[in-house]
Amino acid sequence: MAASASTPTLSATLVVFVSVVIAVGATTALDQVCGGLGGYYVTPELCVSALCPDPSPSSPCRAARDAPAVAAVAARLAAANATAARDSVQAALSFYAAAAGDDDAAAGKKAALRSCLQLYGGVVQALQWAAGSVAAGRFPGAREVMQAAQYVPAGCDGMVGGGVALPSENEGFATMAFVAHAVLATLSNGY
Repeated sequence: MAASASTPTLSATLVVFVSVVIAVGATTALDQVCGGLGGYYVTPELCVSALCPDPSPSSPCRAARDAPAVAAVAARLAAANATAARDSVQAALSFYAAAAGDDDAAAGKKAALRSCLQLYGGVVQALQWAAGSVAAGRFPGAREVMQAAQYVPAGCDGMVGGGVALPSENEGFATMAFVAHAVLATLSNGY
């Protein structure tokens, strides 16, 4: 009797084990890369939500075949987010310039937005280069560009102060740059 009582337990344990092995084997390159970013203070959830807001299996982020392809997605998204942030800052500057007066306070705020716009102009070009380099499998330099890009949103926040609200794309880019840098740094360290 004891042998037959343990057989169902053994069978159930084997089924669970096989299910776990299948589930682990079914992870995507995105899941593998995002799962290894803890050293950069990026949780797997933050990584996946930043790089892959579309959970469908056919989305480009889920279809990435390996870690370098995930890095290419991250670099492209960082460049696209920087472009959107730059365009939003330009729109805010245009709106503010038309709505604000010409006193010293308004002039200072416009100058701060112009400076922020210059930061984004430079980072967009650098990130476009980095995205092309990563897509071609050339990582040297791209990691450093991504690291420097992380400081642009905070720089803009500091320049405009509390008097002008930056567009939400500034914060969105901050998150994307943080995640993309973590991905590139992990791969540069021999992921």
